[in-house]
Amino acid sequence: MPAFNRAALAILPLAIAACHNSVNLGDPNVRPDYIKGTIVSTVYDGASNDLLTAGLGKTGLGAAAPVVAVTTAPTVTELRTLAIYNNYRALLDMTANGGYGLLYGPNVDINGGNTLGEGKIAGEEHLAFADDGTGAQNVTLMVQIPSSFSLDNPCIITATSSGSRGVYGAIGTAGEWGLKHGCAVAYADKGTGNGGHDLVGNTVTNLQGTRVSAASAGTGSQFTANLSTADLAAYNAAFPNRWAYKHAHSQQNPEKDWGRDTLRAAEFAFYMLNQKYGETHNGTLYKSDKLALDKVIVIASSVSNGGGAALAAAEQDTAGLIDGVAVGEPEVQVNLPASLVIKRGSTTITGGGKSLLDYFTIANLYEPCAALATASVGAPFLAGISVPLATNRCSALAAKGLIGGTTPTEQGDAALAKLLASGWEAEAIPFMPTHYLFAVPAVALTYANAYAKASVKDNLCGFSVGGAPVAGAATPVSAVAAAQGFGTGNGVPGAGLTIIANNSVGGAVADAAGTSASTGKADYDYDGAQCLADLLAAQNATGTTLRASIEAVKRTGNLHGKPAVIVQGRSDTLLPVNHTSRPYYALNKSVDGSSKLAYYEVEHAQHFDSFVGTGAFAGYDTRLIPLHRYLVQALDIMYANLKNGTAIPPSQVVRTTVRGGTPGAAPAITLANVPAIAATPSAANAITFNGSTLTIPE
Repeated sequence: MPAFNRAALAILPLAIAACHNSVNLGDPNVRPDYIKGTIVSTVYDGASNDLLTAGLGKTGLGAAAPVVAVTTAPTVTELRTLAIYNNYRALLDMTANGGYGLLYGPNVDINGGNTLGEGKIAGEEHLAFADDGTGAQNVTLMVQIPSSFSLDNPCIITATSSGSRGVYGAIGTAGEWGLKHGCAVAYADKGTGNGGHDLVGNTVTNLQGTRVSAASAGTGSQFTANLSTADLAAYNAAFPNRWAYKHAHSQQNPEKDWGRDTLRAAEFAFYMLNQKYGETHNGTLYKSDKLALDKVIVIASSVSNGGGAALAAAEQDTAGLIDGVAVGEPEVQVNLPASLVIKRGSTTITGGGKSLLDYFTIANLYEPCAALATASVGAPFLAGISVPLATNRCSALAAKGLIGGTTPTEQGDAALAKLLASGWEAEAIPFMPTHYLFAVPAVALTYANAYAKASVKDNLCGFSVGGAPVAGAATPVSAVAAAQGFGTGNGVPGAGLTIIANNSVGGAVADAAGTSASTGKADYDYDGAQCLADLLAAQNATGTTLRASIEAVKRTGNLHGKPAVIVQGRSDTLLPVNHTSRPYYALNKSVDGSSKLAYYEVEHAQHFDSFVGTGAFAGYDTRLIPLHRYLVQALDIMYANLKNGTAIPPSQVVRTTVRGGTPGAAPAITLANVPAIAATPSAANAITFNGSTLTIPE
């Protein structure tokens, strides 16, 4: 027997350990260089407060708005509660008959059962700004890590905000799904966010929503308008009581960076997860081997603008961060080659594939007049459209030679025909009046400013934003609305702010009441709407700021073979399918040689599920089903594919059944109204692409 070396045996464990560390230790967990300032971290116990519902639970989210103790000085906790409450309700139908608490909601488990009670979720939340150091970008990033997160089953869901909303914008959509599945959720406000600058008071919003002076905020402001001291004073003297908003007035065209922002949110999630689960050796924190890219399922998700950001991120992902995509009603713009044809049944679609500003300025021009069309009779909330103002808008369009007809009804029919020829589906007709009244002008103005990189002082097309005008002058926004704006606003005029027509005859008024100088009539400010449309036409040449900005936000369609699912409602009136999902799907199939994109077009669904449950919009409930039901399915499908290799169902039209009944009192929804996406669709429902033609079944 060889000699037994006790000294060698004594040092053997140390040698083995050193070898083990040198082989298995990953990279040090280094904070991303774009994370500026303090990372604000909070732990929620899942009882008094939580990640998903801000302590309100399923019942509280469905009840009256939470009360702020001192209305003009809400706490950070109160602002967060308001933000979660309002963002949840802004995107979902919160009525029991419409599906809340049955098909979705904090109480519904991952198998669709009503087992989670109030649905509060414990965990930790981390907030930070992503920036270049100047404070000009300050994209808000947030990571929520539920207590149920498991290193043995790690997953991350991105939940970039929809619209121009703040960082909690996708809490009720992708956020809810991710947290329930024990995934970390990576949020971003994508550089739009709910950052408002009160120019007279010179106050801004900080990371957690508190109003502070611009001077004290410095580079910690969500958004401070880029105005010199002299420019600010001059603008306030000429246009007092106005506000600047980040999406509209940052002069950075933030949309071009939405993919980058979503990728950064995912990177931030990895960083915070490794801060929590990484291994410390000799004072250095190393990344956990269990959080390696090939071991963590990452799904890019969200809806609307957030859905578009997820697709952009997947296109731009060169590091292998994203494994799959599942989005709803994405705001996505492409250059659709003339060689690609889109058909609905045997009818070739014409007028599709427009840029967002193009189709929004068309809607902004024609929808008020189209409300008088024969086919618009019986539309929900049609009474909200002023017949005299709409009649005057029709007259202005006719005088310009944009429509024909002699009577208001004939002109309304002509305006509606213009919209249908411009890419809207007939299913959208009943919902045009409400969309015009509650969404279209604000979106059109916001994007026109953003693409033109206009300063707030430019008053693009004679518009500004501020308190409702009285006697020709804007009034101060109430102290309550200003203080609570982080929790109640959505990044476009609203929550105490209104679009102001500065050039209205007789002085500044709310845009809807504008009297056009060119017509001498109150016509929903035809001059302003026409200016926005003319602005696009005038700069419709390569090289101009506006055109260059639009080209910078268009996507390639190439997802590099990543599995992906898109769901969108056929009745989408805000982001019509012929300008968004259909062109993107066709382009992807033509440029991505290993395409794994599936598209599910849902009958009787549109953009704003919250409108379905809005009592004032009686008739939405009888005509529509919640699209959110299918975002949940899309995420389920993508997760099963990535986790277990389960096949993704082929592209298809999903046939749903409306609830019917009396407008405003539709019967309760059942699963029969919203059948599952079929694993194998029938030939009558299959969406096909043959190399140059996309065919959507009737």
